[in-house]
Amino acid sequence: NSVVMLLPHGYEGQGPEHSSARLERFLILCAEDNIQVCNVSTPAQYFHLLRRQIKQNVQKPLVIMTPKSMLRLPEAKSPKENLISGKFEEMLNDETIEHKTAINKIILTSGKVFYDLAKFRIKNNIGDTAIIRIEQFYPFYKTKLNEILKSYPNTEKVIWLQEEPKNMGAWNFLNGRIRELLSEKQKLICVSRPEGASPAVGSGKLSNQQQVNLIGHAFSV
Repeated sequence: NSVVMLLPHGYEGQGPEHSSARLERFLILCAEDNIQVCNVSTPAQYFHLLRRQIKQNVQKPLVIMTPKSMLRLPEAKSPKENLISGKFEEMLNDETIEHKTAINKIILTSGKVFYDLAKFRIKNNIGDTAIIRIEQFYPFYKTKLNEILKSYPNTEKVIWLQEEPKNMGAWNFLNGRIRELLSEKQKLICVSRPEGASPAVGSGKLSNQQQVNLIGHAFSV
């Protein structure tokens, strides 16, 4: 069927049940094009994803990670043209990069943490790092990601950044899929919260400090 599940997912210091929709559990269930799992980062992407869900010929469930904070995040907006004439993009390249040969590090990420990364990059005047968003985890469009990665010929490090602990989230699902696309000179690194038994810590102050450390580590590693 074409059921749509909107699941609260975003590390905002409100505790485990607010932080994680257990993305890893849905990704474990993915095989043979049976479901779709997405974590979109703009209003236009959300609109076109729901529109695609209604219009596609084959009906299948759609699981969307939906951070509550993006409802009130000023940066999470889309131009009118993207809504009128755009389409859903499974992956979003970095449109701010003018000279791709100057890029030696790519950060792959998904969801609301993109905005924290973008803000940090601007604040610290970092010009050698591109930020790529994976908007759809499954079905996984390996060819599209490969095209994006190959467009940055001087990249030495590819970072997968997730807000979840390392033993959760999308890392175990993406690790092998991304590694297949890298050249011998490129290194794949995971930046995440430490492994844990709980999806999130029970302290808002500690969670926020983890987030600060997470963003800083992505650019310094």
